Amino acid sequence: EETASSNERIQATPSARRLAREKGIDLSKVKTQAGDVIRPEDVESAAKPQPQAKPAEKSQPAQAKSNDNPSKPVVREKLSRRRQTIAKKLLEVSNNTAMLTTFNEVDMTNVMELRKRKKEKFQEDHNGTRLGFMSFFTKAAVAALKKYPDVNAEIDGTDLVLKQFYDIGIAVSTEEGLVVPIVKDCDKKNFAEIEQDIVDLAVKAKEKKLGLDDMMGGSFTITNGGVFGSLMSTPIINGTQAAILGMHSIVTRPIAIDKDRMENRPMMYIALSYDHRIIDGKQAVGFLKTIKDLIENPEDLLLES
Repeated sequence: EETASSNERIQATPSARRLAREKGIDLSKVKTQAGDVIRPEDVESAAKPQPQAKPAEKSQPAQAKSNDNPSKPVVREKLSRRRQTIAKKLLEVSNNTAMLTTFNEVDMTNVMELRKRKKEKFQEDHNGTRLGFMSFFTKAAVAALKKYPDVNAEIDGTDLVLKQFYDIGIAVSTEEGLVVPIVKDCDKKNFAEIEQDIVDLAVKAKEKKLGLDDMMGGSFTITNGGVFGSLMSTPIINGTQAAILGMHSIVTRPIAIDKDRMENRPMMYIALSYDHRIIDGKQAVGFLKTIKDLIENPEDLLLES
């Protein structure tokens, strides 16, 4: 055999060869302890069971640490329960919708002039309630939702639920993040009632007194990043709703009135993020243009109301 012939070429004492045959050991795998000749004690050593090497521990992927350089100062804080809830809901929306955003811009000249003319009398007639921009956008949203009912819908399994009510969520900033209390039945309320509801809900939000009834059942949401100086953003849809309207800062910019004239106008970018599973691009653009047209012609908005 090949092993036997190999063993014959290896230098070993006769007693070592005999012992190797008895124990079935290949002399080529025996290490000598002294010299080049294999001795019986070398065979005995090779015959002893060798301790098995411990299996190599699986290398764990390096964990990314927020403080890889301990010489740099950090502060680690646990997320509040509200922030954890907000994070969870935002991820759910991101994972469960086909969200797109479309943009337009609104010339705020006419609505600002109307508000300037009417705000004092409005405040006198409505027990100190101030006339803000949110009521204009809320009423414009109601008119646009009536024109494009799919924007006032949501998906429930394989059903499309078209809502026949207009409960508008108004995003409010608090110390622990945005909350979205609901102004109910905006189609049945006038500008003053909407403005007062917004103020009341904002106060309750900041005092942490919002109840479940204040937060549940909205059909559409408006968020105003402009109060923080945002020029443009892509707002995230609220919960199971189909869309959200984003308002932004009013900035004076040169605008072409026609091919010969330019004027500085107070302009606002507006955004509509929408669920493309429900709303087509044509509907989204039409909805946003309806908002634009009504805000730029606030008398039409008053007639709509």
